[in-house]
Amino acid sequence: MRTNERQMMRWAMTGLAAATLAACGGSGTFTSNQLPKGITEISATVYPATTAGTGATAATQDLLTGGIGKTGLGAAAAPAYADPANPTAAELRRNALFSNYRGLVDSTAKGGYGLLYGPNVTLDGQVTASEGLIPGREYLAVLDNGTGRKQTVIAVQVPDSFSSSNPCIVLGASSGSRGVYGAIGTAGEWGLKKGCAVALTDAGKGVGLYNPVDDTVNRIDGTRATRTAAGALSQFAAALNDAARAAFNAAFPNRIAIKHAHSQQNPEKDWGQDTLAAGRYALYVLNARFGTPDNPVPFGTRNTLVIAGSASNGGAASLLAAEQDGEGLIDGVVASEPVTEMPTTAGYGIQFGGAAVTGYGKTLAEFTTYGNIYQPCAALAPAAALTEASVYNYIGLTAMTARATARCDGLAAKGLVSGATTAERASDALARLHAYGWTADNDTMHNAHYALGNGPILSAMYPMAYGRFGVDANLCNASFAATSVTGDVVAVAPTALAQSFATANGTANGTPAGVVYNDSLGGAKAWQFAVSRSTGVADLGLDNALCQYALVSGKDPVTGNALTAASQPTKAQSDAVRAGMAEVLATANLRGKPAIIVAGRSDALVPVNNNARAYTALNRTVEGGASRLRYIEVTNGQHFDAFLSLSGFDTRFVPLHPYFNQAMNAMWAYLKNGSALPASQVVRTTARGGVPGAAPQITAANVPPFVAAPAPADQIGFSGSSISVPN
Repeated sequence: MRTNERQMMRWAMTGLAAATLAACGGSGTFTSNQLPKGITEISATVYPATTAGTGATAATQDLLTGGIGKTGLGAAAAPAYADPANPTAAELRRNALFSNYRGLVDSTAKGGYGLLYGPNVTLDGQVTASEGLIPGREYLAVLDNGTGRKQTVIAVQVPDSFSSSNPCIVLGASSGSRGVYGAIGTAGEWGLKKGCAVALTDAGKGVGLYNPVDDTVNRIDGTRATRTAAGALSQFAAALNDAARAAFNAAFPNRIAIKHAHSQQNPEKDWGQDTLAAGRYALYVLNARFGTPDNPVPFGTRNTLVIAGSASNGGAASLLAAEQDGEGLIDGVVASEPVTEMPTTAGYGIQFGGAAVTGYGKTLAEFTTYGNIYQPCAALAPAAALTEASVYNYIGLTAMTARATARCDGLAAKGLVSGATTAERASDALARLHAYGWTADNDTMHNAHYALGNGPILSAMYPMAYGRFGVDANLCNASFAATSVTGDVVAVAPTALAQSFATANGTANGTPAGVVYNDSLGGAKAWQFAVSRSTGVADLGLDNALCQYALVSGKDPVTGNALTAASQPTKAQSDAVRAGMAEVLATANLRGKPAIIVAGRSDALVPVNNNARAYTALNRTVEGGASRLRYIEVTNGQHFDAFLSLSGFDTRFVPLHPYFNQAMNAMWAYLKNGSALPASQVVRTTARGGVPGAAPQITAANVPPFVAAPAPADQIGFSGSSISVPN
């Protein structure tokens, strides 16, 4: 689109912008700047970025790195606390930036940090000697729905480089279940370098860890306090009165409640609206900062470029925001490896290498709980065998081969896999995963994804969230707690809770609480050690995995019978979960907005057949020729760039992060200069190879850019209503 055409469209939307302002509490005539409805401001802090030291005061921090710069973000350990048991809010912010940035990228030099991306690398790829600190102001706010329980956190960062004559905003919803800084390494870094205001939000997830034992919570600033002392600044507290809390502690001592799972808000249903709310608040901040008595509202949808861009759950939030954007706030979207909750499998299809794909379009709850049943067994299949060094095998199932074998045996006894030997049963389990949306590119990933807890964690958390179950519901006999090396529940360390805002990622990943199966034979155990009652052996909690899939499907996975009031789980529980799932479905209608989806073909956590490919195909069906969605599929790309430092990942996979940055650059060029959007295409990368754990230095040749006009063999197109992806 030419710049002058886009500007004319912007001014034509002035009336819509006025209506938006009025809906946010404004007059609709651009005479006042009013705080958007539901938002409470918490703080405004100047971060001058005067030093790259590790001090804890705000004066030594910046917007991007917390004051530690490129060197600090790449260090082996986070900066130390003056008092580890009582970290300050400033220290927690600094270390949260450290952990969230590193949680999204490979922070090793050989993997590309400091060379292909990083605070010292400019948006056009120039490597500098700079530490990359970005000075500016950060505005912290909370969006609530009047209940005091939603508590969506928003941080608007305005760099000193922001230009009133060239205003822009980047919306960065957090990936995964992360806190407000969960997109700092993706949307945050790109937007700040571009001189845009960045509106970060946890989208109602975040590090809200509630300890029923002492009734303590995380405040919005990350520090810990009792529920009473935190008051309105509590991130999350379970809905338990004192009597219920005492009863819960007696029945399930030393458990932890997690906001994403236990807030009883089903936060995913609001991810799109939360992202839009962050954008509205960013406009308010900019108008409050730069408005004058003669022009109190200089910025609005008529003249401010807004790009929603993030990864994983944040990418999903970006797409949902565009779908739900009735006010013309968002101009373009970039979504990396997004979790697109498909509303249907009808009306579109997927072809790969000229052949029709039969398994596609499943929701996150469906494929996660299904995979949680079959992945540990499938990982033992010959086609899924790993040959990497001991470091990689340590995080895989090698240490749990006997338990994975028991899982295969249990599935066979229940008629859920066929075969007389473990190898045959494992191969059958792998074939079932293929039929459910995974591909051969994912085969050797099942080992690591399951062993790192992705299946058990997400299968426990998401049904709880969808069904709006409280921590005391004991859904499928699962809970969250700190555990010992033998899997027994222990009290969480006070220091771990005190530092949780900086170290936890909002899930039950063991930092500081992991998934516990309360009904394990012999007593509650961490999922790795669980002994199923139906089998009597340590099989990684098969009974619980079957229960969680039943919640999602509404049927007993063994008998195929519909759930009843007397079944475990019950029909009522499943109905609640499935109702919540219905609330989070995408429409794939982007309202004609330009969008770029980037996904890795080897992504085993968010399989492309169930997400990126499926969404792109349905969007084409819904929007037809008006669609401006482009799809970039990257070979050798998988979900977790941060895992590329691990032995075996380093040799076999490449980072997706450079493609997110390139997509953001491409979207900017399209919106600002009228440059063409890239065609949908497969990008064929080259893995680093070498010795696992000691892969050679990555170079630009390993990650070639996508191009405006790909070769015919790399073009992603459509055949009728089916997306056609070349092999």
